[in-house]
Amino acid sequence: MADLLKFVQDEFVAKKDFPDFGAGDTITVFYEIKEGEKTRTQFFKGVVIQRRGSGITETFTIRKMSGSVGVERIFPVNLPALQKIEVNKKGAVRRARIFYFRQLTGKKAKIKDKRR
Repeated sequence: MADLLKFVQDEFVAKKDFPDFGAGDTITVFYEIKEGEKTRTQFFKGVVIQRRGSGITETFTIRKMSGSVGVERIFPVNLPALQKIEVNKKGAVRRARIFYFRQLTGKKAKIKDKRR
């Protein structure tokens, strides 16, 4: 049964070429929005809080500050509306899921850049 699931995932799910990113990275996600009969591209720029799942069910969560309100959005990796992902900054964090980032404000909410 597991082999059949893996076969279907490999054959029928279109793989998109997205750059490697993880928790702490600042990324911009471009996705398509349908409004009636029109479609337009919108972007969401923020810090990756987590990546979870694998294969078809893989998702990632992005957090940004809109004024003084924190906004989080969860994107499935295999979402057909996703057009591209740009990695703006690589962040140096020690955890795979940085939920503590939600409580931080001001200078404490700054993530150090990863050294190259």
